[in-house]
Order: sequence, then C-alpha cells, then structure tokens
Amino acid sequence: MDKFKEIIRQYPFLGFVIAFIILMLVPSVFFTDLYQSHLASLICINIIVAAGLNIVKGFCGQVTVGHVGIYAVGSYTAGCMFLYLGSGLWLTLPAAILIAGLFGVAFAIPSFRLEGPYLALATLGGGEAIRLFIENGDFFMSTYGISNIPQPIIFGVPFDTPDKYYYIAMPIMLIAIYFSFSVLRSSVGRAFMAVREDPISAAASGINVKKHKMLAFVLSAMFAGGAGAVYAHLPPGYIHPNNYTVIEMVTFLAMVVFGGLGHIWGGIIGAIIITIVYDLTRPLYEYQLFIFGLTIVLTILFMPKGIGGFIDKYFIDRRFKTKTGAASK
Repeated sequence: MDKFKEIIRQYPFLGFVIAFIILMLVPSVFFTDLYQSHLASLICINIIVAAGLNIVKGFCGQVTVGHVGIYAVGSYTAGCMFLYLGSGLWLTLPAAILIAGLFGVAFAIPSFRLEGPYLALATLGGGEAIRLFIENGDFFMSTYGISNIPQPIIFGVPFDTPDKYYYIAMPIMLIAIYFSFSVLRSSVGRAFMAVREDPISAAASGINVKKHKMLAFVLSAMFAGGAGAVYAHLPPGYIHPNNYTVIEMVTFLAMVVFGGLGHIWGGIIGAIIITIVYDLTRPLYEYQLFIFGLTIVLTILFMPKGIGGFIDKYFIDRRFKTKTGAASK
C-alpha cells in the first residue's frame, strides 16, 4: 500500500486515470434512473466551480461573493454562441473560459484596495449586476431564457440524455481538478498562500501581490466560466437568469466553507454533499437561503476548517501514532 501511495505521489496523473476508470463504472453500478445521472452531472459541474472558488478564496484569501455572476457569463456565452452562431460545446467551452477570465480581471481590480466585507460587497454587486443585465437584455432572450442548447456529438454518438452527458461532465471535472492541483502545488500556489497569510510580508519577500491577486481571480473565473458552459449544454439545454441568483451563490460558498477553505479534496466532498442537500430541499425553496446561510455560520463556528480539516487531522494523527509506536518499540 505504501509503495502504491509513493507511485501516485510521484506520478499524480496516474491517480486521475484510476479515478476516471472508477467514475466511468459508477453509473452502471449505482444509478437506477436518469435523474440520478442528471444529479451526478450537476455534482461534477459544482465541483468545478468549488475548485475554482477555492483558488481565490481558500488559497489566496480573497473574499468574493459574486462568483455566480461569472458562472452566468460562462453559461450565457455558450447559450448565445449557439443561438446566434449555432456553435456546439467544443467551441463554446473555450470561449466561455476566455470571456469569464476577462470578467475575472474586472472582479480582481477592487481587491487591490478593498478587503474583507468591503470586497465581498463589491463582488456581490458585480455578480448581481451581471444577472440583472442578462435578465433585462433582449440579446440574451431576457426573462424567456435560452432553450434547446445542443449536447455534443462524438464519433456520431449524441450525448443528449443525462446518462450519456455524465461522460462529458465527469472528464471535464477531472481535468479541472488536476489543473487546480498542478497550479496550487507550484510556486504560484505557494505565492497565493503567502498573500492569504500576510500580503505585506508577501510583498516584502518579493511576491507581486497585485499580480497574484489578479491571477487568482482570473483562474477562478475561468473555472466558473467553464462550469457555466458545461451547465448550459446539460440536457435539456435550457438556461434562465433565475438559475444564477443569490441562493446559488450562497450554495457555492457553502460548498467551499463546508468542505474546508484551502482543501481541494474537502471542497470536492463539500460540493457533493451540498449539491445533494440542495436537491433535497427544493420543496423548501423559500427556506433554502436560510438553510445554507445557517450551514455556513455553524460550520465557521464549530468546524472552522471544514471537512478538509478533519481529513488533515486524521492523517496527522495517523502519522504521529505510527512514529510514536515505532519509537516505543
């Protein structure tokens, strides 16, 4: 077992190949109807958003509450490219990522002078402004939404049902997770954490704080834009401004906070749990904002490091017991 872990540590790509094979088999083993496949695709999309949000909030320490607006940018980029150009996912996905990255630049600018709740209010205003602009723009089909957005076709096989679309959303999710691990384990990731802990000390150490804040927002926005494009093509291929409200933003925040800020695996677990809870509480729509807001508050009070903190504590305790057990012998 230790040898296997060492191989995965040296060649992390192998871990994702193994994960891909396992996740390929999940539908045939666990899913009993199309709705479960649809929910699994939603979980994959939310994991992409959570992984990106963890970059800017968990690792760089920037408080952003407008991520749902950038998510909407990705979705409506895909929707409008289909509506006016007839483009499919393989064109709308890179376009959504690039355009969302530009919006990430705009969201990063307030972080140069604002921090904490002031930055949160600025980003919240930006996200809500995007939604209102979409909702009142005839170019975006206003309050009617955009429908019949097509699903991709690979080698003549249309992925136009939830059970088939899962095999599109899942690989994109794994690529996003792998990319986030690669970035955050690099010198850029270490610079993000230095900025999070103390921007003044980071600047004194030679780190360009503004540059790395900008980079964190852009990377995070690109994740959200990509997730938005994948969501737009999710069967039945319909998007509406009501899909990008404050409730969705609070849900995204709950995923990251519950999973643990700065913990990628915790964020993944948090996205899975919160997505399922969100689905189960749909009949209580008027109380969802209260439920997820309370979840965030209670998590911060009683589990400040989230699920990721428990995972870290487990492995630290295990290593400690192993070493002390060996020492006693």
